[in-house]
Amino acid sequence: MPQQIIITEIDIYRFSIPMEPFTIATGTLNHAQNVFIRVHTNAGFYGVGECSAFPMIVGETQDTCLIMAREFAKLWIGKDALDIPARLQQLNDFTAGNTTIKSAFDIALYDIAAKSASLPLYKFLGGQKREIESDITIGITAPAVMAAKALAFKDSGAQILKVKLGKNAIEDVERIKMIREAVGDQLKIRIDANQGWSFDDAVFALQAMGKYNIEFCEQPMRTWYDDRLPELMKLSPVKIMADESVYNHHDARKQINSGSCHYINIKMAKSGGITEAKRIHDIAAEKGIACMMGGMLESRIALSAKLHFVYASPNIKFYDMDTCKLGHLEDPCVGGAVYDGYKLNIHDAIGIGADADEAFLAKCERITV
Repeated sequence: MPQQIIITEIDIYRFSIPMEPFTIATGTLNHAQNVFIRVHTNAGFYGVGECSAFPMIVGETQDTCLIMAREFAKLWIGKDALDIPARLQQLNDFTAGNTTIKSAFDIALYDIAAKSASLPLYKFLGGQKREIESDITIGITAPAVMAAKALAFKDSGAQILKVKLGKNAIEDVERIKMIREAVGDQLKIRIDANQGWSFDDAVFALQAMGKYNIEFCEQPMRTWYDDRLPELMKLSPVKIMADESVYNHHDARKQINSGSCHYINIKMAKSGGITEAKRIHDIAAEKGIACMMGGMLESRIALSAKLHFVYASPNIKFYDMDTCKLGHLEDPCVGGAVYDGYKLNIHDAIGIGADADEAFLAKCERITV
């Protein structure tokens, strides 16, 4: 392996994927606001990265990601792609936050590193393949419509439903009641309030839903009520998973040490990529707190990076990796992770093994630095 691989040029694409409208407690999106990058090198190959901006959660839009991507790219030209810590430190020294667009740059570095080692990314990370079965998400709408959707997913072979809640606690209980009645007792149901409930709403809803065999509830309240999570944990028959309350490993440490969660949801858009995701995973593993691999509205490009990371992360026990099944009307990816029903697999190509379709890219706005 060469001692250095120098970054020569970076292409940045406005990677908008049209989709059916998707609603959660904090808003509705009708296209995936993604950004795709190619980090070119003097070694004759490039690394790919993708991120998905979800403004109502992470506070970044596609436009802010594109602006920051241009700034990040300028910092990296002429630098060594294999020195991942130094490259990421440059980004963190330049700006706080902006974890969504940082994740695309982080992923591209790992793609380059694995390609330079002639290994699939999961092997480069020291992992091995295992069976991964994703849940499938039901967005918020009328209870009867959600129940019908749940039944359709069951008929299509889904084993695990993730149900979005958080707009109205009384209606949310009715949603779960109708879904459980529709699908029976065999399917797992997990719920995600996306910070939509007050403390009192969360207590009411979770106590009322206890009898419906809920696997866990993600992020019941706004993060500014994190101090009330230990109290909620005592009152809730449903286990609590931290999502928006954990962006980095410091957040994870605080949530775990304060007794504020049973589980943690790791997302590249929150952690800033694989490097910090691994730190969260490892701290949670030390403390016996299982993790989930989650996402925003990524295509199969970022999904592929996530699957490689999961293969290398034995403490990830739950898989919310259905982003491409949530109404994307186009698939801009070639190669990469594939679904067999709701199970995921990937071929042993080197690196991430996924790239953008050139015909799709031809329609995208491009910035080159």
